[in-house]
Amino acid sequence: MPKIKTALISVYNKSGIANFSRRLSELGIDIISTGGTSALLKKEGVSHRQVEDITGFPARLEGRVKTLHPNIFMGILALRDRESHLKTLSELGLAGIDMVVVNLYPFVETINKKGITTSEVLEQIDIGGVSLLRAAAKNYRNVVSVSSPDEYESILGTLYENDTTIPEDVSLKSATEVFATTSAYDWYISRYLSELSNDKEYFPDHIYAHFEKVQELRYGENPHQKAAIYHRPSEKLPYNQLSGKELSYNNLIDIDSAIMLPQEYDRPAVAIIKHTNPCGVGVDDELSKAFEKALSTDSESAFGGIIGVNCTLDVPTAEKISQMFVEVVLAPEFEPAAFEILSEKKNLRILKIGKSLHLKSQLPEIKTVNGGLLVQDKDALKPQPDDYKIVTSRKPSKNEFDALIFGWKLIKYVKSNAVIYCNADKTLGIGTGQPSRVGASEIAITKAQKEKLDLKGSAVISDAFFPFRDGIDVAYKAGATAVIQPGGSIRDDEVIAAAEEHNMAMIFTGIRHFRH
Repeated sequence: MPKIKTALISVYNKSGIANFSRRLSELGIDIISTGGTSALLKKEGVSHRQVEDITGFPARLEGRVKTLHPNIFMGILALRDRESHLKTLSELGLAGIDMVVVNLYPFVETINKKGITTSEVLEQIDIGGVSLLRAAAKNYRNVVSVSSPDEYESILGTLYENDTTIPEDVSLKSATEVFATTSAYDWYISRYLSELSNDKEYFPDHIYAHFEKVQELRYGENPHQKAAIYHRPSEKLPYNQLSGKELSYNNLIDIDSAIMLPQEYDRPAVAIIKHTNPCGVGVDDELSKAFEKALSTDSESAFGGIIGVNCTLDVPTAEKISQMFVEVVLAPEFEPAAFEILSEKKNLRILKIGKSLHLKSQLPEIKTVNGGLLVQDKDALKPQPDDYKIVTSRKPSKNEFDALIFGWKLIKYVKSNAVIYCNADKTLGIGTGQPSRVGASEIAITKAQKEKLDLKGSAVISDAFFPFRDGIDVAYKAGATAVIQPGGSIRDDEVIAAAEEHNMAMIFTGIRHFRH
């Protein structure tokens, strides 16, 4: 790549640009600039020429047209090893432009502002800047593109080290970043304009997503699998890590449930997550008691789990957690003394989760399958008891009803087939991920028996309908007196008859909560 002799600078974000331009000038690089950038450089005493000096054409339409001129784009796009291109520049008295320093109008930041108008948004669609960057990136063998203030120091260092020359591999990397930036920029514009359309589709014909890598992970689900975590530039991750070692791929999957599940409850709540499933959930006016309830469901499985709470984590709860091995603890806030207790475990990851408004990501759920993607919106339905149908002659008591709602709130976080036994403030047994619903129920019962938890008078929750009466018979034999399930089986009459026979109360929700 030839020496950098001329740089075009036109930036919206002017952070650091005066110092960067001054140092370019000190290296003997000629600077061409526009509008507000030119005014700043003039104020800072940085020698430069204005774009009008090259184009012979002043900015028009209130600055909408400044750099969109053949004299500028010929200077950027000319191939330095092609005699005909160099001859054209010479005949027109034009110099090649070897560096393009441009950052774009803040479109994404603008659409995320409250009360912004469509006219204001449209004004933040950059035309000239995108065109300049793409032209420079296309000609990366001759022109280096600089699209972010974050690059200034490294570019200057490279110029100093290489006698004002930029190695081609550096220019190629910058060009790659340019096309990633402009691609994402256009995706946000396309999404915004599509949302203005009256003919909105729930799922678009095409999916173009842009994510930035947050970090590479040590490995994926297993050590032989590589992994990384990405996020959308317009959204922050819903937590900050305050202490502990690096989060793993499996941690991050479980964290999602540990954040969201406790948010289902208005009282202090604790969820213990292990291998994508809750192994215990408890609520109480005292957080430490809620923790005890969650732990008592399956203390063995809680070993090495992830603990999520929905309120400030206090000292009594921290002291109890510190007595066991867990991978991650997360909460909206930590009492200083509680944090100190937990941080004594150096490897324990401690996360502060964001406010609830940040927890409801706009992203749909996306899974890869052979040949493509499956996309669906999130299972975010909240219990609507007024819509439920009591299908037995006996109505649930208040305690039974509270237990049914408690369990129905969390069943969508359990892998299917899922069956839960619980009371109004804690899980008693959780059966997860079984091909048979009876099998899931039997696992839940076994876990309760192992922890010496009494299922007499408990509620049983099923994420999908009971296809046969055997599931009700098993629940009754275990001690359950109330059932909540979606209904919808061709044998609903048989299932209801079983509940009537056992004097159990049964509710149909009409909603299924499979989780695969």
